[in-house]
Amino acid sequence: MSLSTSSEPRTEADPHVDTAANRTTLSRGVFLGGVVLAAALMFWGAWERRWIADDGLIVLRTVRNLLAGNGPVFNAGERVEANTSTAWTYIVYAFSWLTQIRLEYVVLTIALVLSTAAVVLAMLGTGRLYRGVRPSAGGTILLVPAGVLVYIAVPPARDFATSGLETCLVIFWIALLWLLLVRWAQASTPSTASILTLSFVAGLGPLVRPEMAIPGAAALMMIVLSAGLTWKIRALIVVVAGLVPVGYQIWRMGYYALPYPNTAVSKDAGGAKWAQGFAYLWNLVGPYLLWLPLLFLLIGALLLVWRSRADAPATATDQPARSLWQRFQQFLRTPRAVVTFILGSGLILGIYSLRVGGDFMHGRVLLPVLFCLLIPVAVIPLRVPARAAFGSNRDTAIFGVSAVLWIGTIIWAFFAANTTGMPEGSVVGRSGIVDERAFYALNTGHKHPILAEDYLDYPRMRAMVETIARTPEGGLLLPSASYDSWFVVPPPGPLEEPAEHVVFFLNLGMTSMNVGLDVRVLDQMGLAYPLAAHTERLEDGRIGHDKNLYPDWVVADTGMIDVRPWLPFFLDEDWVADAKLAITCPETQELLTSYRSELTWARFKQNFQQAFDFAKYRFDRVPAYELERCGLVPPEPPK
Repeated sequence: MSLSTSSEPRTEADPHVDTAANRTTLSRGVFLGGVVLAAALMFWGAWERRWIADDGLIVLRTVRNLLAGNGPVFNAGERVEANTSTAWTYIVYAFSWLTQIRLEYVVLTIALVLSTAAVVLAMLGTGRLYRGVRPSAGGTILLVPAGVLVYIAVPPARDFATSGLETCLVIFWIALLWLLLVRWAQASTPSTASILTLSFVAGLGPLVRPEMAIPGAAALMMIVLSAGLTWKIRALIVVVAGLVPVGYQIWRMGYYALPYPNTAVSKDAGGAKWAQGFAYLWNLVGPYLLWLPLLFLLIGALLLVWRSRADAPATATDQPARSLWQRFQQFLRTPRAVVTFILGSGLILGIYSLRVGGDFMHGRVLLPVLFCLLIPVAVIPLRVPARAAFGSNRDTAIFGVSAVLWIGTIIWAFFAANTTGMPEGSVVGRSGIVDERAFYALNTGHKHPILAEDYLDYPRMRAMVETIARTPEGGLLLPSASYDSWFVVPPPGPLEEPAEHVVFFLNLGMTSMNVGLDVRVLDQMGLAYPLAAHTERLEDGRIGHDKNLYPDWVVADTGMIDVRPWLPFFLDEDWVADAKLAITCPETQELLTSYRSELTWARFKQNFQQAFDFAKYRFDRVPAYELERCGLVPPEPPK
C-alpha cells in the first residue's frame, strides 16, 4: 500500500513531513524577514533624511492655537482652515496634548511611526493576497519584498516621510484600507464588526486629505453593493462611514464658511494645468528611470496571473444561473476586485494630480499615486521548484524569469536610492519645481532643519524677530530686498494700547512658529489669508504659488498709516487709497465678516448656507480694476 493511502500514522522521522514543514518554515521566515527588512529600511531612510518643512510648521501653528484655547485657527480671531489634512492636524494636536512635549518632536515621532507602519501594513495585505498561490509539486513559495523597495528607494518618499506634512498619514491610510479590503474579500463570511470597521476607515478618506475621498468612496461603493448584505447592514455602513466626515463637513461649513480647506481656494484646486502636470510627472519618473522597475513588476505580475490561471481548477458547470448584476455583486468581494480598486484609485488620483498641475515640491503629490500602483506587488511570490524538478521545464523557466525581474528591481533600487532627482544638482528647476528638503537645508545651513529656531537662519527670519522686539508699538512688517531688515508700516497714533504686529510674508511656517500667537501672520498666496486666497489665479504663475496679493491691500486691511513718509518706497499712496475703498465692496465685506465676526448661531447658519458661494468668489488683485468690477467710484487724487 502506498504512503498516501496507508492507515499507519506518520512518525516524526517521516521525510515527507519534515520537508513540507521545512518549506513552510522557510516561506514564513523569508516573508517575515522581508517585512522586518523593509520596515527597517523605511525607518532608517526617513531618519537619515529627517526634517520638518516650512509647510509642515504651518500645521504646528494651528496646533499651538488649539492648545492655547483659540480654536483650530491659524491666527487668533480669524477662522481660517490653513491645513489641508484635517485628520493630521487633530492627530498632532491629540499627541501633543497627551505628551506635553515639544511639537516638532511629536510630529517627527508620529511621522516615523506612520511611515514605517504603512510599509508593514502594505506587505501584510499583499502577503495575504497571495496566500492562495500554490507551489509546484515539492516546491516552495517565497514572498519577497519588491514594490515596497521601489517606493522606499525613491528619494521623495523618504524626504516626505518626516516633513511634517500629511504624506505619512496618507500612505498609512491607504495601506490600512488595503489590508482590511483584502481580509474582507477573502473571508468566507465577514463579520458585521469587520465590515463596519472597514467602512469607518474608508469614510475617513476626505479627512486624511480631500482627494482621498476618491478611493474612500470607491471602497464604500464596493462594500455596499457586494452580495450577501441585508439592507439593515447597508444602512449601518452608510451611517458608520459618514458619521465623522459628514459631521465635520457640517461643522466646517458653519465655522470656516467654506466647503473645503482654505488651501484649496488658495491653490484653485479645481483649475486645470495639464502641461505643468505632465512636466511634474516627468520630474519624478525621468531622473530615477522609475518606469524601469514598474515595467519589471508589471511583467512579473502578468506572469503570476497567467500561471495562476493555468493552475486554477476547472469550475463546476452545474452552478445555478445568475444574472449579470448578481455576478457583478459576487465579483466585488474578490481579491481581483480589490486589486482593480487600488490600481484604479491610483490612476484616478494620478489623473487628478496631472490636471491641477502637480505641485511645486518634487514628487510630493505623486507619492500616494505611486504607493497605490505598487501596493499589489509590495511583495511578490517566487515559485521555487523542487530541487529534483529543476531543468528545461515551464516551472524552472517561470522561476528564472521572476527571479531576474526581482533582482533587476533590487539593483535599480540600490542605484535610485542614491540618485539626485533635480537636474544638475540644482534645488529649483526651470518649471518651478523644487527639491524642498535640499532647498531648506541649503538656505538654513542645517542638514536636518527640524526645530522652528533652525529656520531663524533662513533669510530675513532672525531680522523679523529682532524687528518685532524693537517695535513694541506694533505695526505691519513687510520684507525688504535686504535679508537682514524689514520695513515697518506703523499704526496710526496716538493709541491707548500698543497695536498688534502683523507679518506679511510667503513662508508661513517658519514665520508663525518663531513669533507669539499675538502676532498675526499673513501671506500673499492666501493659505492663511482669505483676502489673498480669493484673488483671481495668475495663469502663468508658479504652480502652488499662483496667487500674489499686493501689500497695498494689507496696509488697507490692517488700518496702518497709508501716507508717506511712513509707507515703504515701493508702495503707492493712490494704490493704497484704491485698496481701502475696494475692500468695502459688499461681497468682499461679506467674505471678511464670515471668518472674522463673532461665531454666533446665526453666523454659523449663514456661513453654512453661503459656504459654496464664498468658495467661488474671486476678485481682482489690482485695486483700480477691483473698483471697476465692484462698481465703486475711485477716490479723488489728493491736490
